[in-house]
Amino acid sequence: MASSKTITVEVDDVSYTDDVEPRLLLVQYLRERLGKTGTLIGCDTTNCGACTVHLDGVSVKSCTMFAVQADGHNVTTIEGLARDGKLAPLQQAFHQCHALQCGFCTPGMIMQSASLLAENPHPTEQEIRDGLEGNLCRCTGYQNIVAAVQSAADGTVSSDSDESETAGVA
Repeated sequence: MASSKTITVEVDDVSYTDDVEPRLLLVQYLRERLGKTGTLIGCDTTNCGACTVHLDGVSVKSCTMFAVQADGHNVTTIEGLARDGKLAPLQQAFHQCHALQCGFCTPGMIMQSASLLAENPHPTEQEIRDGLEGNLCRCTGYQNIVAAVQSAADGTVSSDSDESETAGVA
């Protein structure tokens, strides 16, 4: 068995120091050691994108990256996008635009979309589709996913309180 290596990684603004085996995948470290279960394991081959996280602000597929490679770096998971118990605007947009069905691809889609919007704050529909090319959804036709990214980019996402006020509750 390979000897363990001590790593220090910041995940969702919290620093962790752990001994890990060199072959431990980042997705396994996040899920099994840190309890960050929003990062999903889909294909183990980088084809589906369900495991997408940000490493120093850049999208990576954590199923083919070793935890030791994240040593000294900052990782953001889907759980890290929300602040103070409120969904990030992009997460809210996915909710409001019904950009999910089974939800399995959603964390990776949101993480990739956040990376896309960081690089290009006002993408066209085609640029969104191209930017999400490495993330697969087996349930939808992608239209609502694209609409959610456009809504977040345009700033047309209502807050949680706005939505409850307009929900027609009598």
